[in-house]
Amino acid sequence: MMPLTFLKNGEKALIVRVSGSPEIKKHLEDLGFVAGAEVMGVSSTGSGNVIISLKNTRLAITSEMAARVMVAQG
Repeated sequence: MMPLTFLKNGEKALIVRVSGSPEIKKHLEDLGFVAGAEVMGVSSTGSGNVIISLKNTRLAITSEMAARVMVAQG
């Protein structure tokens, strides 16, 4: 298990859990970051954003938010 920030471009993983305050967890859940969902790393920008593909949509979130999403490959 590792934070979403460690996911390399083109790698796929399953979301295991989301941590943080109830407000942060709710915000990430509203974006589709729920346990069991498959994500794929698209890009990591120098500005601290992480771009991922989730449910056929590309999303950019801050690296701080991405660090709260734990994923497992396989």
